[in-house]
Amino acid sequence: MKTVRNVGRLFTQMWQTSPGLMLGSIVLRLIVAVQPPLVLYFTKLIIDEVVRQTGLGPVEANWMETGRLNLLGLFLVGEFALVFGRDLLQRAIQVLDALQGELHSNRVSIDLMRHAADLDLMHFEEASYQDKLERARRQASSRSTVLGQVFGQVQSVITAIALAIGLLVYAPLLILLMALAILPAVWGEVRFNRLAYWLSHERSPERRQMEYLRQIGASADSAKEVKLFGLGSHLVERFRLLAEAIYVENRRLTIERTAWGALLGTLSTLAYYGAYAYVVWRALNGDFTIGDLVFLSGSFSQLNGYFQQILIGFTQIAGQALYLDDLFSFFDIKPTITEPANPKPFPVPLKQGIVFDNVGFRYPGSERFVIRNLNLEIKAGETVALVGENGAGKTTIVKLMTRLYEAEEGRITIDGIDIRDFSAADLRTNIGAIFQDFLRYSFTARENIGVGRIEETADLPRITRSAEQSLASEVIERLPGGYDQQLGKQFEGGQDLSGGEWQKLAIARAYMREAEIIILDEPTAALDARAESEVFARFKSLSESATALLISHRFSTVRMADRIVVLEQGQVREAGTHEELVALRGHYAELFELQAAGYR
Repeated sequence: MKTVRNVGRLFTQMWQTSPGLMLGSIVLRLIVAVQPPLVLYFTKLIIDEVVRQTGLGPVEANWMETGRLNLLGLFLVGEFALVFGRDLLQRAIQVLDALQGELHSNRVSIDLMRHAADLDLMHFEEASYQDKLERARRQASSRSTVLGQVFGQVQSVITAIALAIGLLVYAPLLILLMALAILPAVWGEVRFNRLAYWLSHERSPERRQMEYLRQIGASADSAKEVKLFGLGSHLVERFRLLAEAIYVENRRLTIERTAWGALLGTLSTLAYYGAYAYVVWRALNGDFTIGDLVFLSGSFSQLNGYFQQILIGFTQIAGQALYLDDLFSFFDIKPTITEPANPKPFPVPLKQGIVFDNVGFRYPGSERFVIRNLNLEIKAGETVALVGENGAGKTTIVKLMTRLYEAEEGRITIDGIDIRDFSAADLRTNIGAIFQDFLRYSFTARENIGVGRIEETADLPRITRSAEQSLASEVIERLPGGYDQQLGKQFEGGQDLSGGEWQKLAIARAYMREAEIIILDEPTAALDARAESEVFARFKSLSESATALLISHRFSTVRMADRIVVLEQGQVREAGTHEELVALRGHYAELFELQAAGYR
């Protein structure tokens, strides 16, 4: 019952999706629910009337004129109308449920994507959240049928009540026999539904590994390396071992469930035929008419089926509701980065700059601070380069500036205003950031740049200008479809680009933003030396009106910055121009000499 609470949330969600379709389904089911006992009663009337007519002798040739069979004909027409109408209504219910299910599946997928977009970056960098997301994705398109099951249960309950009334009037003992037959089957369903759910739940990490292996084993992005290193057989074997382990558990559960189902089904069959014998015995003793016999045997048979369907159905709904918990528990995850009650407007243009005041941060689940006691100032209009060895905290600083993560200690201010006082959307709108692991969208060239300012995707002059600034225009001019060329190999007609060409498009996204702050985090890793020099020469000239932060391991690039900040273990170790730092003969000079030696 604890898990069934999610059915209420599902009802609300589906009602909001399409109240008209749901109301129509409910009304039609209520009508269909009373049809089975009415059909049985008409059958009883027909048989009793036939018996009565046989006692009156042969039917005369002029029976139509005498009206002798009018009552029998009326009963036959009534039963035909009920059966025919039920068929039509059942088909209508199927149509309504199918339409409702598709609309709900789309709605849940949209809600899932929207909620995922609202969550913090930390939720996507932890395995436990990835498992929750994977389980929610699996349930997003397949759990709308639960409500159909619930409505079906209500329909069955109404039908069962009507049938039970007839049995209570004629033979109350039959209800007791039915209960004895059904309870063991219900116990079996409850037990095995729960085992099936927990088996699925506990295997989420393995299923996610299987999906990952399936992806890299048959992906264009990984094909070269898989072939080069001969990984095909290794990936297949790892997938096979995981799949076989899950299959063995599922096989054991399926066999055990089938064996118990057969045993409990036998008990139900014995109870049914015991009740049938009881009804026949009373009919032979004259307690029931032939019509009563047919009505009671049919009612017991159907009621037996409906009771099993109802009780077992409730356990199945409870089992399905366990899966619903996977879906709704994901929706219950709340962002930890909160919006201010009264957000302040982002200062445009910047007058003072960005200040890191004694900032400390460690990633969730880790005891080690990536940065701590960090004090750093980036003046308005200044181009600052961050350098340091891997793990020094360079990219973490960018994530904190854009509030992808929240600083655990200290504060970050822009023009003296704590960034937590800005709305996240306003803050990120005024920061154009490109990371080294940028996305290669399987969109058109125009859209690949336009995502940098999604509301301006139709502004081709702005897109063209951004492409020229990043040197991506030279790449696009060579494409058959120009700015409308589909990129990537995922869809038909798509054309792939080299790593450096993709990188120029990604840099264009940052320029597309026309933001107050521009951040490039290792943006030229895939560019050759000449292209890199051209990109950063343009970057330096274009960022004169903006505040720029550059992260790079290439010292030939960072030397053009106004100021270079050297990070070590999350703290500022040195700062100054290239010439000042080289003359200092400190950590920067050591790293510069190591890199320069590789070119001699």
